[in-house]
Amino acid sequence: MINITHTFIIAEIGVNHNGSVELAKKMIKSAKSSGANAVKFQTFTAETLVSKETPKVNYQIETTDKTESHFDMIKSLELSHEDHYPIIEYCKSQEIQFISTPYDVESARFLDGIGVEVFKTASADIVDLLLHSFLANTGKTVIISTGMATIKEISEVLSIYKKAGNLNIILLHCVSNYPCKFQSLNLKVMSTLESEFNLPIGYSDHALGHYPSVAAVALGAKVIEKHFTLDKNLKGPDHKASITPEDFKELVNAIRVCEASLGSPIKAVQDEEKQMRLVSRKSIFVANSIPKGTKIRLTDLSLKRPGTGLYASLFSDIEGKIVKYDLPVGHMLALEDIV
Repeated sequence: MINITHTFIIAEIGVNHNGSVELAKKMIKSAKSSGANAVKFQTFTAETLVSKETPKVNYQIETTDKTESHFDMIKSLELSHEDHYPIIEYCKSQEIQFISTPYDVESARFLDGIGVEVFKTASADIVDLLLHSFLANTGKTVIISTGMATIKEISEVLSIYKKAGNLNIILLHCVSNYPCKFQSLNLKVMSTLESEFNLPIGYSDHALGHYPSVAAVALGAKVIEKHFTLDKNLKGPDHKASITPEDFKELVNAIRVCEASLGSPIKAVQDEEKQMRLVSRKSIFVANSIPKGTKIRLTDLSLKRPGTGLYASLFSDIEGKIVKYDLPVGHMLALEDIV
């Protein structure tokens, strides 16, 4: 399980370790110091994930060696099963949660077997029902990305989890491009997903900058995932669309400010408003001298600061009342002045 009492922020290391355990450790340490609650990796073997004929998508063509095949790119980004052990142990030493995306049943079985408690599925694997069936039956928390998916496809996947009795699901709204345009983010879909499926909702942010993630939190996102790198110029397909530790720390701070600002749906006078309320509101004052025994006319009254006296809402009750004693101009009217 993960704690979503506050926004749970995931640093998506993904394949930005470039196949190096030592680089992965440096990224874990940096993600922790940047305020991430978890780091997320990817668990796969190239032979299982892609065929030799698989082409690269546009952003991969732009960010990697054009002579390198999709298969060779994926192969260079693998973490072996053995690599996972030191990485997970290092996460424990840094007190940051380890999460991974299995890309096939065997990878999921391996992660489950070594005690991984939280899985995340890639948007592209919304159609891998065999993978989802295995994960559903672990009973563990699964974060499901929904990029490229229709409501019908999401519903079909969730029916697998429902049948398995696994309700530990979080749906992540996502737009599957790196980076994606602001005009394509459609963050209001999170409300649709939440009402349609009655599950916690999050946002996997592939856009540039902080604003979309902060807006997602304001719209109710419980989980935010953002791609993380130590250097945008490192070799690999995802570095350029990732953010550096300094930017990640700013993102975390912005999210925490947003959370604090959202507060409660209950409309109440805040403690820091109380002095202002007393000083800047207006009370009923005497505008013209009113002799004892005279009936009060509204023209005899005015409204002035401070707000420590009677409010204008009492005008209709006060009009026509008789004053008990002479009231001078500038006197703050009180109920004991009238009968």
